[in-house]
Amino acid sequence: MATQKQQQQQQQQIQKVKNSGLISVNGSPVREDKEEEMAKSALTMFRAKEEEIEKKKIEVRDKVCAQLGRVEEATKRLAEIREELETLSDPMRKDVAFVRKRIDTVNKELRPLGQNCQKKEREYKEALEAFNDKNKEKAQLLSKLMELASESEKLRMKKLEELSKNVELLR
Repeated sequence: MATQKQQQQQQQQIQKVKNSGLISVNGSPVREDKEEEMAKSALTMFRAKEEEIEKKKIEVRDKVCAQLGRVEEATKRLAEIREELETLSDPMRKDVAFVRKRIDTVNKELRPLGQNCQKKEREYKEALEAFNDKNKEKAQLLSKLMELASESEKLRMKKLEELSKNVELLR
């Protein structure tokens, strides 16, 4: 807003200088000294405004440079903090990565072992079943053998008794 006022004042001064040659005071032309003085005054004002603008420009540039310096310092500090954070978390990341890889390796080793275990378990169950079947068969055969032996003994005893009776009858 201040710049608009300054621009309006500057335009008014320039307009006065332009019109000064055309305006007459009490019917007589304005003296050249006054024209020259007004031109100098307008030029001086213009130069003063230019200097003021230049000063403000330099001030703004200095402020921007100072701010950029602070931003650069903050950026450096943030980069240092980031590096520190990365170094703090790096050992844990490496350990975690190592443990995860080890878990994957063990899982890969477990799969075939589990399959092998299941296969062996099935084979064991089949072998146990076959063993139990053969044991039952053996028990049945032993039972049959005992039965046959007992029956054979009875028959032989019966035969012996008959023979014994026959021998006694002959006597």
